[in-house]
Amino acid sequence: MKAKKIQTAWNLNLLYASKIDPQIDKDIALAEARVSVFAKKYQKDKGYLADENKLFKALTEYEALEGMPEGIKPIMYFAYLGDLNSADQAVQARMSLLQERYTKIGNKLVFFSLSLGKISSDQQKKFLASKKLSHFRYLLKNIFDRSRYQLSEAEEKILSLKSLPSSSLWVDGQEKVLTAQTVLWKGKHIPLAEGHAMIFGLPKKERDALFAKMMEAEKSISSFAEAELNAIVIDKKIDDELRGFKRPYSATILGYQNDEKAVINFVETVTKHFSISHKFYDVKAMLLNQKEFTYADRAARIGATKESYTFENSIGIVDRAFRSVDPVFADIFQRFLANGQIDVLAKKGKRGGAYCSSTIGTPTFVMLNHVDSSRSVMTLGHEMGHAINSELSKVQSPIYQDYTISVAEVASTLFENFVFEELLKTMTEKEKIIALHDRLQDDIQTIFRQIACFNFEVEMHETIRAKGALSKEEIGAMMNKHMQTYLGPKFKLTPLDGYFFVSWSHIRRFFYVYSYAYGQLISRALYKKYQADHSYINEIKKFLSAGGSKSPEDIFKDIGIDTSKPEFFIEGLKSIEEDIKRLKGLLKKNPQ
Repeated sequence: MKAKKIQTAWNLNLLYASKIDPQIDKDIALAEARVSVFAKKYQKDKGYLADENKLFKALTEYEALEGMPEGIKPIMYFAYLGDLNSADQAVQARMSLLQERYTKIGNKLVFFSLSLGKISSDQQKKFLASKKLSHFRYLLKNIFDRSRYQLSEAEEKILSLKSLPSSSLWVDGQEKVLTAQTVLWKGKHIPLAEGHAMIFGLPKKERDALFAKMMEAEKSISSFAEAELNAIVIDKKIDDELRGFKRPYSATILGYQNDEKAVINFVETVTKHFSISHKFYDVKAMLLNQKEFTYADRAARIGATKESYTFENSIGIVDRAFRSVDPVFADIFQRFLANGQIDVLAKKGKRGGAYCSSTIGTPTFVMLNHVDSSRSVMTLGHEMGHAINSELSKVQSPIYQDYTISVAEVASTLFENFVFEELLKTMTEKEKIIALHDRLQDDIQTIFRQIACFNFEVEMHETIRAKGALSKEEIGAMMNKHMQTYLGPKFKLTPLDGYFFVSWSHIRRFFYVYSYAYGQLISRALYKKYQADHSYINEIKKFLSAGGSKSPEDIFKDIGIDTSKPEFFIEGLKSIEEDIKRLKGLLKKNPQ
């Protein structure tokens, strides 16, 4: 089915008429005024801390603040304009002013959660058991859980202020040093980012040669990266000790509203099944006719599909995939196309990559940089998964419409599965081998590589906390050790490979990598249930509509999935094994 009208560029008139629309300043002023009234009222009258009726009133007013579109619409409008044209200096200047203004608005509300967090544990239990406060129970639970690790308002401000010189500026400095590096390749100096983007499509000899040049470049700046990582890890240690976090990953898991014990069980379960990754690389060795691999080979391409997928082709594939699963999904997709909520094509100055942006009270927008490839079809499915999750979550009240990253990644990768099976129908048998290989390779990278990275982070943090610092050579050797665990015996790593830590940005966002693997495996299990019984889509829609109304564990428990048990994730891991067997079967029928 085709949309009657397709807009391939964002219609930001859904937000404002123009950059000088007078409604922008009116909305900001309204948000400032309403927040000021709330802050003035409840900083003075603290009766809500002991009375459930007064707390109900305060939380109801707080929820109204969360739900007002004026609170976020102006800054999102200019953020979108900046992503469409990074060269627009006027937009960048306006964004800087807006960020400062919105920071002040946000700071006026800090007192509220801090005050609630200081309620005695006995009073917290009463509030959580209150029928009158039942709507706010999960919000209060999160505030109370975080309160155990919060300091005074003055101390929180100090930690916020020190984070810039003790962490953010270090990471920014490392990024600036990194982006300034180039390597000489075929007579041209290319940035490292360009090298990383092109390396896996090169022939074997060229791939190894370019990767060696890139690692030499990263090694040349590793002294700064060594200092940077030691500094930010020690800074985190200080913060964790002040707040009372016992383990280096605890703050991240709490922030994602996951259960720590369940996450660590999950990490251990995946780690115990690294042999599945090894099996994939055994098949990859056959496809590439190689007996052993270098680190540069880990994501090497085995070929490309011949079919060119225009955006019109992509629309047809995604629409058919969604409509066959549930017409509601396809209807949302078509509405986005007609309303100008998807920006499709690459343009000069436009931000790279793809994303879905959803904020309370405003339209959801999807950004693509579509090229005529099967990967772009999958990207469209992925981002629309996020978008559909956001749209269905609008049934929740404002405080529960947002959802954590560990839930978000389930939705996006689940919709990738729907699209992938429809995409396969357009391919020849040989193209199916390439497509299934690429899909499995993404799974290996998303699940096993990210958990190996998590394990590396744990050892790095714990060792720096115990010893005081690690040298660049020690960090590199530690990284190689953990990468070898998921790559398996086919790979021969060198000391130079370990310097990949210099450019791996994930390890600067402490421990968040587990959320990718967590989401991918849950989505695989959901898809397997859907394949066995198509009526399970009704349960999937419950999850997609839950927003952030419960913890991720409880959201999935409501649809018959217990993520606290290793057995659940083993089921998802087995589905990867099944796909590896499927790939081997295709390969036997169609030798390369």
